[in-house]
Amino acid sequence: MSEESKNNTENKRREFLKGLATVPVFGFFLVNLWSKIRRDALKRKNLLTDLVQEKTPPAIISGLSSSKHLNIGIIGYGGRGSHLVRSAGFATKGWTDWAYKQSKENKLHKAYATFMSQEDLNCSLVGVCDLFDINAELAIDASKNDVRPGGKPKSSAIRYRHYTEMLARDDIDAVIVATPDHWHSRITIDAAKAGKHVYCEKGLTRTFQEAVDVYDTMKETGMILQLGHQNRQVEANDKAKQIIDQGLLGPVNLVELTTNRNSPWGAWVWTIHEKANRKTLDWDTFQEPSPNKIPFGEEALKRFFRWRCWYDYGTGLSGDLFSHDYDALNQIMGMGIPKYASSSGGIYFYKDGRDVPDVWHVTLEYPDMDMTVLYSATLSSNNSRGNRIMGHDATMVLGGQSNAGSVGGFRVIADRESTKYREKIEQGIINTKYPIYNYSPGSKQIDGVTSATSQYFANKGLLYSYRDGKRVDPSHLHVKDWLDAIRSGGQPKCNSEVAFEEAVTCAMATESYLTGRRVEWDPINRRLI
Repeated sequence: MSEESKNNTENKRREFLKGLATVPVFGFFLVNLWSKIRRDALKRKNLLTDLVQEKTPPAIISGLSSSKHLNIGIIGYGGRGSHLVRSAGFATKGWTDWAYKQSKENKLHKAYATFMSQEDLNCSLVGVCDLFDINAELAIDASKNDVRPGGKPKSSAIRYRHYTEMLARDDIDAVIVATPDHWHSRITIDAAKAGKHVYCEKGLTRTFQEAVDVYDTMKETGMILQLGHQNRQVEANDKAKQIIDQGLLGPVNLVELTTNRNSPWGAWVWTIHEKANRKTLDWDTFQEPSPNKIPFGEEALKRFFRWRCWYDYGTGLSGDLFSHDYDALNQIMGMGIPKYASSSGGIYFYKDGRDVPDVWHVTLEYPDMDMTVLYSATLSSNNSRGNRIMGHDATMVLGGQSNAGSVGGFRVIADRESTKYREKIEQGIINTKYPIYNYSPGSKQIDGVTSATSQYFANKGLLYSYRDGKRVDPSHLHVKDWLDAIRSGGQPKCNSEVAFEEAVTCAMATESYLTGRRVEWDPINRRLI
């Protein structure tokens, strides 16, 4: 702004204030209110300038997708698998029809617009493997649907009964593994040895030894691994890391992470498909890697569709939900694998035959960092408790004003006993009742979320993020990050190193619960004590 323009603006402001002052009481009130707003704004501006070195928010990186066309396969086209395939640019006709209809009926429903505005990742879905015929058919439908960001697909997918048949194809560059956890390690290892890059859903593995085996294989083969923690793409986590790195919180000694869900769906009581039977579902192959085998029947169907409820196939709260919060914190603070892990809990509400707890707590000890991380979860209460990084000088509450998780940003509140901010608190520059810093990326654009459980995922930053003020599916950014790494020869954000830290930490927590003992990590010998 030119000096002349500044002077004109200031003159207009003065004339306006003079006019208000002619109105006896009301004018006096407005003049003082205006002055207070200006003082507070200036005070806040000076404070943030002093405290925070601002950086430009991340933008979508483009350009690599045009360099090389990639053929991908999907192994496991369930709820998560279908989302990842859609993130790569392939949705079923049923889904695009539904999303388009929703957008016409409700202008706030942005699923269709978000999907169609995705970058064309220059890939083809050429292979599908699923043990349930209905899912396999849906995946093939998605591979052929021309309602997509890149227009008409270059080819359609072929269905394979066993994943090894797909891996034998020379023209497949990479595979997405979205099976239950008990298949992750075997498929990932076999895929890497077959020369395929791997995107594997979290949790990485069911057991500690599987985590070691996967890590070693990725190192030996040189294949690129991306673990399915899409919150690595949530911009609020990058900003939170910046705040931590600048030391605004002071020494951090305690972190609290929480999960609160209160619905059957949120507790993995998922729908058993009406067309599931002995002919349409390969139960024997499904349970092949599991420690315990049961015959096909009603119980098998329940376990096939609600597999997270049993340790035979997954790790319950550890691999499904704790892993997300741990990974977000690891992204922000870089604390890695803890020295000790202790966990407790039980099956207190869902008495449905499951053997994983529905109330679960974990304590992670980092003595080298003088820090403890607490995780507390319940599947029978929706009372949001938020995530807190507590420092001597300030606390970061992840989730902005709503305690909502990563997508809502965060707020930083000074501690009344702070050493760093003592002078500013005494001078009245900082009021410990209010945040000294707020970060809220696009929180007003939360939309298309219709259930409490969906809201939980949205609040954790697992459904969407924002780039350049535009809503973007973080899973799309995560798949893109993986494909970009394949093309460039670099490493994605949730690579094998990061994945190993998550897998070992979750394994420690699970092992502690199952044994009733504190578990120690021995980094020299890579073993649990």
